[in-house]
Amino acid sequence: MSELLHILLHINDYLDLWIQNYGGWLYLILFAIIFVETGLVLMPFLPGDSLLFAAGALCARIAHESDPAISILPMIFLLSIAAILGDHSNYLIGRMAGSRILGIQWKGKKIVQPKYVDQTEQFFSKYGTKAIVLARFVPIVRTFTPFVAGIGKMDYMKKFMPYDIFGGILWISSMSTAGYILGSNEWVKKHFEAVVIGIVVLSISPMIFAYLKHRLQKSKG
Repeated sequence: MSELLHILLHINDYLDLWIQNYGGWLYLILFAIIFVETGLVLMPFLPGDSLLFAAGALCARIAHESDPAISILPMIFLLSIAAILGDHSNYLIGRMAGSRILGIQWKGKKIVQPKYVDQTEQFFSKYGTKAIVLARFVPIVRTFTPFVAGIGKMDYMKKFMPYDIFGGILWISSMSTAGYILGSNEWVKKHFEAVVIGIVVLSISPMIFAYLKHRLQKSKG
C-alpha cells in the first residue's frame, strides 16, 4: 500500500521517466495500465484518475516540441479503447466464471473481497444502468462494476455495451483533457502532489459518503 501511495504522489515523475526511456512506447504502457485496471477484477487499486490527469499534463508540457513522443488526441483515442476493452473483458469474466472466482481463496482469504462486490451492488441498486457510466469515476467500483454486471447477466447489447462505451470515452477524455488544460498552470505544476491527492479524495468521496450513511443507518437501527 505504501508503494501504491508513493506512485500516486509521484505519478508525474514516473511518466517523465517513462517517456525519457521509452518515448512513444509510453502509449502502450498507459494502454496496459488502463486495460488491467478496468479488465482484471484482481487489480482495482491502479491509479486510473491521477494517471490520466498526469498523462494529459505531460502532453501539454511536450506539445511545443517539433515531434512530441505522445499527443493528447491519439492518447485519448487509444486509452478509450483500452477502457472499453477492459470493461468488456471484465464483464465476460463475470458472466462466464464470476461465481467460481468469488469462491477462490488464497491463504484463507478470498482473492475478491466480498465488501467490494457488495459496494458495487449497492451502487447498481441506487443508480441502475447509469452506474456503468458513473462508476468510471469511482476507484475500485469502476473495476467491479462490469464484473458484477456480468455475474448478474445484464443485457449485453441493449444495456451494458452502449452505457459502457459512453462512460469509457467520457472518463478518458474528461480526465485527460483536464490534465492537459490545467497541467501547464504554474500553480498546478508547483503543487502537483496536492492536486493528485485532491483528485483521489474527490474520486473516493462517493464511497466515503456511502460508508458513513451505512454506518449512520446501522447505528440508528
